[in-house]
Amino acid sequence: MTVLDQTRPLDLLADFPAIPQGWAYLDTAATAQKPRPVIDAITRAYDTSYATVHRGVYQRSADMTLAYEAARRRVAGFIGAASADQIVFVRGATEGINLVAQSWGQRLGPGDRILLSALEHHSNIVPWQLLRDRTGAEIDVIPLTADGQVDLVAAEAMIGPQHKLVALAHVSNVLGSILDVRRAADMAHAVGAKLLVDGCQAVPRLAVDVATLGADFYVFSGHKLYGPTGVGVLWAKAEILDSMPPWQGGGSMIDRVTFERTTYAPAPARFEAGTPHITGALGLHAAIDYVEAIGLDAIHAHEAALVRLTREALGNLNSVRLFGPENSAGIVSFAVEGVHPHDVGTILDEEQVAIRAGHHCAQPLMDVLGVPATARASFGVYNGEQDVARLVRGIERVTRIFG
Repeated sequence: MTVLDQTRPLDLLADFPAIPQGWAYLDTAATAQKPRPVIDAITRAYDTSYATVHRGVYQRSADMTLAYEAARRRVAGFIGAASADQIVFVRGATEGINLVAQSWGQRLGPGDRILLSALEHHSNIVPWQLLRDRTGAEIDVIPLTADGQVDLVAAEAMIGPQHKLVALAHVSNVLGSILDVRRAADMAHAVGAKLLVDGCQAVPRLAVDVATLGADFYVFSGHKLYGPTGVGVLWAKAEILDSMPPWQGGGSMIDRVTFERTTYAPAPARFEAGTPHITGALGLHAAIDYVEAIGLDAIHAHEAALVRLTREALGNLNSVRLFGPENSAGIVSFAVEGVHPHDVGTILDEEQVAIRAGHHCAQPLMDVLGVPATARASFGVYNGEQDVARLVRGIERVTRIFG
C-alpha cells in the first residue's frame, strides 16, 4: 500500500486494480472499489488456507477459526466495542436491521411507537413497517431542516414515552448529511427508547466509537468500507443481545438440540445460524487494516475537500440544483434542470464518469425533495480533483445536449 504524507491529498488510485486509467468512479456510496490488500486476503483465504470454522478438529480448521474470530476482534476495536462478543456478523446492514426488528422487535405491541426520519434508506424503513404490521406498533417520521439534516429540534418535540425505538442514519446515503448521534441517543434514552444507527455511509469516512456515540445498535456493510460484499456487522450492547431471542435456526447457533426442545448458544453465535461468510470476514479485516493505515481523519478531510470543490463547480452552473448541506460527508446529489437523472448518468458514462442516478432506495426522501430521482456523485480514497473535473465537463456536455 502507498505510504502516505497526510499533509497532502490522498493518492491511492494505484491500490485499486479495478479502476482503469481515465475512469472516474463516483459511486462509492453504492459500493466501494476494493484495494489490492483486500483482494489478496480473500485470494489467500480461498487459495491456501480455506476450511470451515468452529467445527473441525483438524489444524487448518482451527487456524481458520482463529483468523475468523480475529476478524471479529478487529471489527470490535475499529468501532470501539467493549467486547468482540458484541459483534454479530451478518450479510450486510440490511440483514442487521432486519435481525433487530425480527428479534428485539418482538417485545413491541399496540401503543408502542418507532421514530424514523424522512431521509432513511428503505432498509431502515421497510423492516419497521413489517414489524408494525405484525405487532400493531406505529411509526412516526422526523422532518428535515432546510439544508437536509435530520431536524432533532422537531424530533425532541415529537418523542415521548410511547416511543420504544429511534432508528436513524449516521450519514445520509443521498444528502451526505451527518447526524449528531450523541444528541439523538440522549433524546431517545430520556424517554426510555433505544437508538439504532445505520452506519453504512459513516464507517468508511468517519471515526466511529460506539461507546462515545451512545447508540444501542449500530449496523454497517463491509462492501462500502472497501471490503467484500455479503458481510456486515451488527453491534449491540451486551445486555441487549443477551435479552434477544434467535431469529434464524440451524447450525452454529445451538447449544443442544432434541426433538422435544432446543437450547441456544450465547451471543453472538445465537444470531449466526449456518456456515458464515468466512472469507468475507477475513476480507473485512483487511479492509479495516487498510482504512486505518490511511486514517479516518485523513479520509474525511480528503472527501470533504472533493465535496467542496464539486459543490462550488456545479453551483456555478445555472441549470444544476444541489441538494443537502454544504458540509456533506463524501456525497453530492444534484439535478440538471429539464434532464432526467438517468439521462445524466448515461451521458456521463460516455465520458467515463460513473455516478448513481435514481431514488437511491430513499423514495420518501425524493418526495420531500419534490423530485422523482437525483444524480449522485460519491467519493472514495481513490478519487481526486481530476475526477471532479471530469464530472463537471460531463455535466457541461449534458447541458449542451439538452439545451
